[in-house]
Amino acid sequence: MTALAEILDRLTVPGELYEPQPEGAVRCVACAHRCLIKPGRRGICQVRFNHEGQLRVPWGYVAALQVDPIEKKPFSHFLPGTDALTFGMLGCDFHCPYCQNWVTSQALRDPLSDSSIRYIEGITPEQMVNIALSQRCASIVSSYNEPLITSEWAVSIFKLAKQAGLACAYVSNGNATPEVLDYLAPYLDAYKVDLKCMQDRSYRQLGGVLQHVLDTIQMAHQRNLWVEVVTLLVPGFNDSNEELWEAARFLVSVSPDIPWHITAYHPDYKMDAPPTTAQMLKTAAEIGQEAGLRYVYAGNLPGRVGSLEDTHCPHCQRAVIRRRGYVILEYAITAEGKCPDCGTPIPGRWHANPQDVRLHGPGFPKPVRF
Repeated sequence: MTALAEILDRLTVPGELYEPQPEGAVRCVACAHRCLIKPGRRGICQVRFNHEGQLRVPWGYVAALQVDPIEKKPFSHFLPGTDALTFGMLGCDFHCPYCQNWVTSQALRDPLSDSSIRYIEGITPEQMVNIALSQRCASIVSSYNEPLITSEWAVSIFKLAKQAGLACAYVSNGNATPEVLDYLAPYLDAYKVDLKCMQDRSYRQLGGVLQHVLDTIQMAHQRNLWVEVVTLLVPGFNDSNEELWEAARFLVSVSPDIPWHITAYHPDYKMDAPPTTAQMLKTAAEIGQEAGLRYVYAGNLPGRVGSLEDTHCPHCQRAVIRRRGYVILEYAITAEGKCPDCGTPIPGRWHANPQDVRLHGPGFPKPVRF
């Protein structure tokens, strides 16, 4: 056992998202892999394991903690112009070759990620909430690695966060189960899903199943979570017009009001395909709009995609939020969540007091020390 595994195994508690099975095995239901884990063995994510017939799960630490603009998640219709205390742990149930957070997400799976041991810092849920309040954050978000596999830890934080008046959100690959969404729903306000492609064969190369992610988008929407969807546009992997049309049509079938963020890829980890261009993003966004989605955004190339960074009223086309990168330049949505010109409701989670929106903010993350 590596030093990293020894430390992570100590930073665990008995889990809640599992079902006992014969002969001391357990069935984990934190993600759609539904791993059947025998005593002494680990799930696909490597951080949930069976100890003497009991599932042990991550607890009591962070491997990343910083204050992010909520637009960085990205969320465009969820408390814009505010900060989110964002935390991550170690591990993932996917193995995407272009992962930008691979040092933390691939811990215990890729020996090159063993350096993540130096990122581990012990912390309590109470400390997390106090930090969020002291930093004047409006929300706490689980991100960076896959939050589904650390949901017990997230809920322990979110329970206190809700009591303190904070919103809570997930930034996830969407490989969820009905059980984990029901477990999260009382404490979760928003759920951002990565829809990585529309070909099941490609999804399996990443470690997932397309239908599981499509089901998650539908289930999260049915549970009244605020859902936004992101597709990282990777040249040669998921950028065909046919695949983009399939993604857009699916989202429209769930709700044309779901914001779809099409974001630019850059070479990272094991993938060296050329980076996404601004024109590729614009072409993909046009497909989303033609398919009937009302709120399509192009991301990761600030200032290069025109008005595709902005939120427009679908009725009169007024720019009700103007952005550049993670910075809000103008916010015109009313306290009732409507366009100020024509009164059309703009779906989202908006501010009861528009004066709370920070304009011309710094637009970059802030480190947290505790």
